[in-house]
Amino acid sequence: MVVIELTDAEIDLVFHALADSTRRSIVTRVIDHEQSVSALASQYLMSFAAIQKHVAVLERASLVTKQRRGRERIVHGNPDMLAAAARLLDSYEQLWRERITRIDDILREPHGKD
Repeated sequence: MVVIELTDAEIDLVFHALADSTRRSIVTRVIDHEQSVSALASQYLMSFAAIQKHVAVLERASLVTKQRRGRERIVHGNPDMLAAAARLLDSYEQLWRERITRIDDILREPHGKD
C-alpha cells in the first residue's frame, strides 16, 4: 500500500465526495470489484448522466479511477486514497482522545478550598 499525504485541498475534495450517500455507495461497489459506469447506473434510481457526475466527483477526489475499455468506462476504487482519509480521521480521533484524557486528569485533581 502506498502512503499518501493529503494537502488541505485534497482533504476538502475527499470529504466533499464522501459527504454524499450515493457516492459512498459507488465507492463501496467499486472498491473490490470494478464496474462500468453503465452497470453502476443500472443500480440506482437516477439517470446515467447523474451517475457520471457522481463518478466525476469521486474521480476528482482520487477515490476512483476510470479506464476506457472498448466503448465502456470502467470504474476502479482507489484503496490508497481511502486509507489516507482513514489515517486522517484516526489522527483526529487520537487528538480528541488525548484532550479528553487531559480533561479527565484535570477533573481528578484534588481541589482544595481556598
